[in-house]
Amino acid sequence: MAALVPALLASEDARAQDAAGQGGASSTGQQPRLGEIVVTAQKREQKLQDVPVSITAVSGEEIENLKITDLRSVQSYVPNMAVLNSGVNPVVFIRGFGSGPNNVAFDQEVSVYLDGIYGGRGAQFSAPFFDLERMEVLRGPQGALFGRNTAAGAISLVSARPTSTLEGYLSAGYDFDRQGFDLTGVISGPLSDTLSARLAGKVTRQDGYIRNLYNNRDEPLLRDEMARLTLRWQPSADVDIVFKNEYGKHRLKGGVTVSGSLTEDVYDSDFGDNRYISDNYAGAGLPEGSGIETWNSAINADFGLGDHTLTLVGGYSHFTTSRFTGYDEIAPDGTVPANGGNARFGNGFPEDFDQWSLEARIASPLGQFLEYVLGVYYDTSDYHLHQDSYYREVFALTGHQSTDFHQDSDAWSIFGQGTFNFTPDLRLIAGLRYSQVDKSATFTQATVSGQALNPIGPDRAGDLSEDYFDPSGTLQYDVTPDVMVYATVARGSKSGGFVSNTYNVSEEGFQFASERSTNYELGVKSTLGGGVATINLAIFRMDFADLQQSAYDPDLRTFFTRNAAEARSEGVEMEVQVMPTASLTLNASLAYLDARFLDYPGAPCLAYETVAECDSSDPTSLAEHNIAGLPLLFAPKWSGNAGFRHRADLGSLQLVTGANMQFRSKYYIADGYSPIWGLQGGWAKFDARVQIGPHDDAWNIALVGRNLTDERTRGAAVRFPGSITATTRSLSWMDEYRSISINGTVRF
Repeated sequence: MAALVPALLASEDARAQDAAGQGGASSTGQQPRLGEIVVTAQKREQKLQDVPVSITAVSGEEIENLKITDLRSVQSYVPNMAVLNSGVNPVVFIRGFGSGPNNVAFDQEVSVYLDGIYGGRGAQFSAPFFDLERMEVLRGPQGALFGRNTAAGAISLVSARPTSTLEGYLSAGYDFDRQGFDLTGVISGPLSDTLSARLAGKVTRQDGYIRNLYNNRDEPLLRDEMARLTLRWQPSADVDIVFKNEYGKHRLKGGVTVSGSLTEDVYDSDFGDNRYISDNYAGAGLPEGSGIETWNSAINADFGLGDHTLTLVGGYSHFTTSRFTGYDEIAPDGTVPANGGNARFGNGFPEDFDQWSLEARIASPLGQFLEYVLGVYYDTSDYHLHQDSYYREVFALTGHQSTDFHQDSDAWSIFGQGTFNFTPDLRLIAGLRYSQVDKSATFTQATVSGQALNPIGPDRAGDLSEDYFDPSGTLQYDVTPDVMVYATVARGSKSGGFVSNTYNVSEEGFQFASERSTNYELGVKSTLGGGVATINLAIFRMDFADLQQSAYDPDLRTFFTRNAAEARSEGVEMEVQVMPTASLTLNASLAYLDARFLDYPGAPCLAYETVAECDSSDPTSLAEHNIAGLPLLFAPKWSGNAGFRHRADLGSLQLVTGANMQFRSKYYIADGYSPIWGLQGGWAKFDARVQIGPHDDAWNIALVGRNLTDERTRGAAVRFPGSITATTRSLSWMDEYRSISINGTVRF
């Protein structure tokens, strides 16, 4: 940091001298300049370069151009962000921290906000990735302004608003690898002098990328339908009300699990080509697949009260999911079973969720010594998770068991943030949120038919009431008008909860407490050459106490969830953009991360440990087992990307080309930390886009490629218990393979 600031100052001095020597060319419009990005990370509209937060913003245009359809496909463009592929419940990790998928009812450590509406569940906002204005990824605790369950970070999605003039577009694409299409249509414009509307819809029909030898088709098949209606009413200069209704239906037929060896490297040229799964798991007769149906409504209202602004944000969020999981039964040697794929075991986790929320805040005018935002927030929700387990001839047992988990939750908070402008260049930003969370839950279980595979314990019920303070403080200094440095200390929290899907859970193991995080961060944000380049750097350390951990033990065939660990992540994040000419833009990001447990007593046994070192069946052995020093899952030491975008004049047309390379160093993807099947090797993936069309972009045709070198990477892995599979093996959840599509867009 100390070395970077003088270098930036020297660059600014050189730029000023150069501009003076050229007669102020930078102010005449002759010099290329990067566009300014406006974000709302601090509940006000601000330029990205003015916000003292480690933040990555992705515009709606970039999201469309890169064919980004969900959180999973955006992760490669955001430093120190990873998204676990978990069907309809994606799990986001930032700086090494995230809530694993083993306890399905977990609140997330990284919450997603859609048009200001809080979403603490991975499935809550699965359908907003079309017709967006922008996406903001904030790294580090965001408790003061965003609230609970942002202990590691927050993601804000902002959908496009209605326009004051009539406009729209129709976009269609065909994917050659997936052998399917997607179609998007948008129309926006005024309905009267004060009312405008925007209607957007999208349909996707695509095949998968892994061949299922049972039914001779590529899986998973993707079937999506999404629609959004937005109304904006502006009866006066002091009133701006936006109301949105959104519906989404997302279905995957088939799965992405592939068998592998426990003793041999899974990375050969054809790993992941094939799987074998029938439609009759353990006699259940249910097809493998997952789906989610969502309904989200939001109202954002701004009222001018003198020189203050009152903002109201209200929302309703609903989803139902269906998920039935089968497991690839091809043996590691490639042998296909004669009795049908995965005939012995299958399970499902359907969910149902409803949430109502309301936030009110008031913002002071800018340009005074104290600028502030004050607010109150409330949400209430109810959640139901049902679990089915079907098994046949497992320990000579055949049957069907189920569990039901119900949870009601109420949360409210008051918050405020003040900016003290000591001088035009020096300011202190202080924030504080007080939160109260109340939850009640019940857990029931039964053997529906046949013989009991899992021991059935008594029903469980619990209540919790928690309150916590999330303070933050940032000292920000403008070294020059184009170079800003900041130092931040912030606390974050994630609420406690209950175990949702573990058979025979004990009374003391049914409930777990909240966790806390503390983030220390130094940062520099700079704009160089009058807008030719931006360089942003953040150095951080995040400490977690009472870290909630949920792990799977294949020997006991059960999940463990507890406040078991203390952990720390330290690292550096840098993002650079350069516009050397008016037609060429270069971008790069680089992140270094060292994320590991400081203390984790009672951790499940590791894959490479002997029984003498750790015995899963011995409670004393497990209690004494500590994996302090091991890295966190899904946390590569190095990650980043580099790319370019170029425009070439072809007379009445223009050719736009762009490419991006994303990379990760090796990282663990499985409980047990196997160095063979639980370790994902380092990788690099390449995306590219070639587009031609007129200069006014009235239409364009583009060829888009993702993962052009067809890298086979795994999102997660598990050792499958030998009792429910014919061959002892590992099971991997595969990331998407290569995709090449042609797209056409017409605008009016």
